[in-house]
Amino acid sequence: MNHMTISQAAPAAVKILIAGGFGVGKTTMVEAVSEVAPLRTEEYLTKASVGVDDLAGIGDKDTTTVALDFGRITVSDELVVYLFGTPGQERFWFMWNDLVNGALGGVVIADTRRLGTSFASIDFFESRDIPFVVAINCFHGHNTRTAEEIRVALDLDPHVPLLIGDVRRREFGKDVLLALVDHLMSLPAAV
Repeated sequence: MNHMTISQAAPAAVKILIAGGFGVGKTTMVEAVSEVAPLRTEEYLTKASVGVDDLAGIGDKDTTTVALDFGRITVSDELVVYLFGTPGQERFWFMWNDLVNGALGGVVIADTRRLGTSFASIDFFESRDIPFVVAINCFHGHNTRTAEEIRVALDLDPHVPLLIGDVRRREFGKDVLLALVDHLMSLPAAV
């Protein structure tokens, strides 16, 4: 007689959306923190994007996310975090509505050289009452603004966590995700 063992229940899944403007480091953050090789939908920029994609401040960028980035972090046998990075260009924003379904929270990545590219992501999360944190990506240590100046420029509510660092560093990415978890836990429970 075969004895079947009871299999463990599947771990709980938590979905986090990583958003921000074109070229701010969303793909880079997903790559930095994912425990598996992330799914990327990067394509080379072509002449067709001239006049459509604003390369101001990111002139050496030659690829772009056209659908999503996907990564995974196993917290324990009971909990897995799935990261979904959004495409940054306005022409792909229609996808955000599908990507956000089921998301527990979000991360807005911003670049102080181009803070205006962050407004759409912040508005997106605020309009859907989705808690989020803001991660300022300091490209090569470049940051000319204080946290307070950034907070005022982005018109952030005082309760929204703001972190400054380099998303290429795994430790900074983990700090951002932990700040989001802390932020989620500090919010009043939904009735």
